[in-house]
Amino acid sequence: MMQTLRVAARDRERLAEIFRVGSRFGLTLVLERLGLSPRDTVEADGEAADEPLSRPHRTRLALEELGPTFIKLGQILATRSDLLPPDWTAELERLHSGAPTLPFETLRPAVESALGAPPEAIFATFDPQPLAAASMAQVHRATLPDGRPVVLKIRRPDIRARMEADLRLIAQSAAVAEAASAEARRFAPVAMVRQLAEAVLGELDFTNEGRNADRLRADFSGEPRVTIPAIHWQWTSQTLLVMDYVEGVAPSDGQRLERAGIDPTTIAALGADIVLDMVLVNGRFHADPHPGNLLCLPGDRLALLDFGMIGHVSPRRREEFISFVQSFNLGDPDQLADILSLWSKGAEVPRERIRSAAERLIVRHGGERLVLGDMVADFMQLMREERLLMPPDLLLIFKALITMDGVLTAIQPGFDLSAAMRRSALRIARARLSPDHWAPILQSLAWEMAKIGDDAPRLLRAAIGRLEADPAAEPASQRDSQTAAALRKGGIMISAALLAGFAMLATAIAMFAGH
Repeated sequence: MMQTLRVAARDRERLAEIFRVGSRFGLTLVLERLGLSPRDTVEADGEAADEPLSRPHRTRLALEELGPTFIKLGQILATRSDLLPPDWTAELERLHSGAPTLPFETLRPAVESALGAPPEAIFATFDPQPLAAASMAQVHRATLPDGRPVVLKIRRPDIRARMEADLRLIAQSAAVAEAASAEARRFAPVAMVRQLAEAVLGELDFTNEGRNADRLRADFSGEPRVTIPAIHWQWTSQTLLVMDYVEGVAPSDGQRLERAGIDPTTIAALGADIVLDMVLVNGRFHADPHPGNLLCLPGDRLALLDFGMIGHVSPRRREEFISFVQSFNLGDPDQLADILSLWSKGAEVPRERIRSAAERLIVRHGGERLVLGDMVADFMQLMREERLLMPPDLLLIFKALITMDGVLTAIQPGFDLSAAMRRSALRIARARLSPDHWAPILQSLAWEMAKIGDDAPRLLRAAIGRLEADPAAEPASQRDSQTAAALRKGGIMISAALLAGFAMLATAIAMFAGH
């Protein structure tokens, strides 16, 4: 049996609560394997789990009852289709952070501390009845003095201490599991807990969400069909977020949109373009674009909400993902095998097996129309069978794309995301040719060439001086002609490089002058 956690006194009460909840849902064995022994914590309630429910279902219910830290852990695990079978990921994807509402008077001290005054003194109107509630925050409506409707997202009191205790316990449990089990090490639980801690602590600070909203709004500043609520920074802090209220229709089904005068086909195409631009062009994306975080607006526009979790894609990852998609469009198993080998670096799987697996995927999903959900399901099953691990950032990308694909299919059955991917390829090409793309590159190049320009005469003089001062360095007579020719060739190459560099420097200066 694994060793039991060594728990500080301050966390023992929370650990006992975790065990009681887990045992009530029939998860005692799982808890013990994670180092949570009832002999060292607390006896179970004696309440038997509802046996007809599957273990994934019972796990999901337990995570929801344990609150936001465990809900976030389950949401991260839901992205690990490369490790968990479909019945587990499907159940964990149903996790929600709903919670009972609190009377506003319970929240009032924190709100007045954040605002510096009662909300009734700041806003023209303030509704003490909550608009929505989640495990981490509660939302109330208000109106600015100029009549602009806003919402206040208020962090629940004392939640940070509870979540920090949860993170300490989960981190210890992950370390125990990773040390004791080779199978657990495949999950890299310690690294997963670091990801969890970063996500949880980031979401606790509402200024992070505000900055995320500002960044996404800047990314789509040239797209009038995309709305991202403005953040009112004069009243926003770590515990309080004040932003514009947006009213619209959730994209649950096409008929509902049609009744609201919104075209489902146009919205589906726009939604696909938005998510692909976020991932492949901007390199910054909404990590959970489910229907609750999207609103369809009159004029066939789309609003994004809830920016607590934003994913980032490096330029290298964007290139890899584009190659991944192209391999299906082109029916190229070699290109797909190259990407799979790159993504599963460190796995001891022969190249032939990876290529064979790539061929199977191409046969099933290659061609003009790409059904993303089916392809990713097969892809993740292959990763599990071959014991390959996906980098976490790629899993987040896949999850965002599949989530949006599900939304778009719900409002327009048969929606073809591959057509949107082809449109996205054209936008990527335009983005790479734009001055905004080249400006930082040329700026860096200009800086390097300026340094070379400053140093080149000194380096040439030093080289010539060394040759003149060191007779032993002179070539033997039989090699004189070869050495002279090489020096002449080197001099020509240096001159050409300097000329090319200064030409590029002049181009860069001209471009910056045009800005």
